[in-house]
Amino acid sequence: MMLKKTLLAASLATLSLASSSAFAIENVDLLIKNGQILTMDRDRTIFDRGLVAIKDNKIVAVTDGSNIGEYKSAKTIDADGDIVMPGLINTHTHASMTVFRSLADDVPDRLHRYIFPLEKKLVSREMVRIGAQLGNVEMVKGGVTTYADMYYFEDEVAKTVDQIGMRAILGETIIKFPVASAKTPEDGIKYAEKLIKEYKDHPRITMAFAPHGPYTNSTETLQKIAELSMKYDAPVMMHLAESDRERDVIAKRSGGLSPVKYMESIGALNDNFIAAHVIDANDEDIAILKKHDVGVAHNMSANIKSAKGVSPALKMFNEDLRIGLGTDGPMSGNTLSTIDEFNQVAKVHKLVNKDRAAMPPKNVIEMATIGAARALHMEDKLGSLEVGKLADVIVIDTKAPNMVPVYNPYSALVYSAYATNVKHTIVDGKVIMEDRNLLTVNEDNIRKEAQTFADKVRKTVIESGEIVQ
Repeated sequence: MMLKKTLLAASLATLSLASSSAFAIENVDLLIKNGQILTMDRDRTIFDRGLVAIKDNKIVAVTDGSNIGEYKSAKTIDADGDIVMPGLINTHTHASMTVFRSLADDVPDRLHRYIFPLEKKLVSREMVRIGAQLGNVEMVKGGVTTYADMYYFEDEVAKTVDQIGMRAILGETIIKFPVASAKTPEDGIKYAEKLIKEYKDHPRITMAFAPHGPYTNSTETLQKIAELSMKYDAPVMMHLAESDRERDVIAKRSGGLSPVKYMESIGALNDNFIAAHVIDANDEDIAILKKHDVGVAHNMSANIKSAKGVSPALKMFNEDLRIGLGTDGPMSGNTLSTIDEFNQVAKVHKLVNKDRAAMPPKNVIEMATIGAARALHMEDKLGSLEVGKLADVIVIDTKAPNMVPVYNPYSALVYSAYATNVKHTIVDGKVIMEDRNLLTVNEDNIRKEAQTFADKVRKTVIESGEIVQ
């Protein structure tokens, strides 16, 4: 009898422990509930009324919401049916150029006739800081949580990224002629090296080398950068296969090679490389990019606005290259939110391929999220809502008139959504925009400072007539 009682007591104790374990409450920092969750995981799982639980800076749960009682949160966002998805990743831009937006939009050969002379006259640490702050505000309000930037004085950009709380890969531009931040390409390389070392342990900022292009740098410079990128395991971002001028210069330099073939021939392609644009690329070029595991930034609006052509991005996507969406700079595509790219990417690829089924909405959203993370070689950390990944999340308002009704969330995002439909933006587990109000910076002050700088631009450039328009 005593033995039976002992066994019964042990069984009850075991059941009690199992019961308490099954209903244990986990403390988390942020809970997003009742959202239509686009996970962008391998199976493209969608939860109609799901939840995302965040602790510290990581995602600890993504479920259908039936287990909401298992979590106690310091803060809860009730998405109330809105779309919850990974933060957007802008794979290529020049954020500081916001202060030059709308200047000489339709000038032929604009880069060489207008932009380079403009930058020579006006680029400074102040300009870079002011422009980057404005660009950051625009991106956060448009759902961009991570961006890849190429410009000058990227340490100034880094300070603004740190302040607003975004994530970024920042590349110091290296180019063959003197610029504000470096008199020579060698100086530019040293500048980039210094920043790479300085920021190597930063949780949200990665510094990179950013040679402007193959035709604006020497073979020796490009080879040196490739060597250093492997030494530091640092990204290299560059405009590649973008223009007729580039193709002609490189063909003359290399005995007729395309820009992509030339880069391979000099040993400058590797799995740290991110190629922006890639418009002028044939099947052999695409195979080379895939062979070297190169990331590609597809900038549709900038490419078509400049009349440079339509990148074979559809083929690259279908052949599983690392390809993601970018906006290019705000003097090129003019806006910095990749939501503004969605519609054009879907429609233009249908048009040029004469195929209504080409580039369906789900593929466009992939290129803005997990595809963009792959392009930056960061898919192990970003691009999807999965347990263990960094908590970069956005919430899209589905009750705005342009979003009602939502039968297919991918279609609604690609064909209907505006950047202004982004309601909440979360980076690294922290809410940095809530109900469209920025929480980490003063938007009004940033806008006013940019407007004041614009007055300087007007006086210097427009009224004096010193720069061709």
